[in-house]
Amino acid sequence: MPQFAAMTAFEDILHTIAPELKELNERMLCALHTSNPLMNDIVSNYLATKGKQIRPVMVLLSAKLFGGINATAMHGAAAIEMLHNASLIHDDVVDETPLRRGQPTINAIWDNHIAVLVGDFFVSMSLQEALLTDNLDMISTIGALGRQLSLGEIDQINKARNHHFEEDAYLEVIDNKTASLFVACVRMGALATNAPKDQTERMERFGRLIGLAFQIRDDIFDYFSDSSELGKPTGNDLREGKVTLPLLYALHRQDMPDSKEMNELVRRDELTPSEIERLIDYAKRAGGIDYAYGRMQKLRDEAAEIISEFPDTPTRSAFMDIFDYIIHRTY
Repeated sequence: MPQFAAMTAFEDILHTIAPELKELNERMLCALHTSNPLMNDIVSNYLATKGKQIRPVMVLLSAKLFGGINATAMHGAAAIEMLHNASLIHDDVVDETPLRRGQPTINAIWDNHIAVLVGDFFVSMSLQEALLTDNLDMISTIGALGRQLSLGEIDQINKARNHHFEEDAYLEVIDNKTASLFVACVRMGALATNAPKDQTERMERFGRLIGLAFQIRDDIFDYFSDSSELGKPTGNDLREGKVTLPLLYALHRQDMPDSKEMNELVRRDELTPSEIERLIDYAKRAGGIDYAYGRMQKLRDEAAEIISEFPDTPTRSAFMDIFDYIIHRTY
């Protein structure tokens, strides 16, 4: 599906659940309101620059697939979105990110101290929303997700420091730090509607595949020009010692004349801007970008097969439209 068509299809999805999304955002703004004017100012400014909200959309679509969007699903979607935003706020502190979605981050406007506290506040409110589901499995999902996201980030740092340059190691990291969130999204929608266990597990496998594709696409951005939407410069992952799929593939291309040199270069503790540029150029020349797109397509094909066993409805089609949007998105 071409980029424009994928974007249009995703916008159509948002239109079909616009009332529910509006209610969700109002619910979150109300839940996050406090007696502290500074916190209210920070939160309202932050929520005003929300992204595409793919994750809560997937919670709501999952509920729709299994019966219908109800109050429990709305609480579950809010819990997921709050926890996701908490992780973004904390990531911005760790990465010293100045912009997100083209707007200054909380840490850039105020400082790291306040940003960490706001992130903690979002975590607490995520748990509060989960409690409002009155569903122990949904509460457990949020608790387990927070643990998995943290371990995924720590695992990535550990693998970077120890120079683990295998594709399996990379997939294990993004499985925990990204795909786990998408798995939780579809699980929350299924649990909210008391979906059968076997169908829930089927959708969880779909959620994992779409999450893996999301992170691979995110990693591809790092090999191209700076983007004000992304808020991070080209080569930022390499600057932090993270070697992602395009370069991982290239490093194993022993037929490339400069393969040995690039493998030695990437193992240095610190890389200069020119060295990062050389590695990015090498990844492109060795076919790393094409390989990453190919891996996303394989994930999509597998996901299409998984979801094909559900009835052919607009909601089922919407999940594949989201997958196409994720592959073709520009930020």
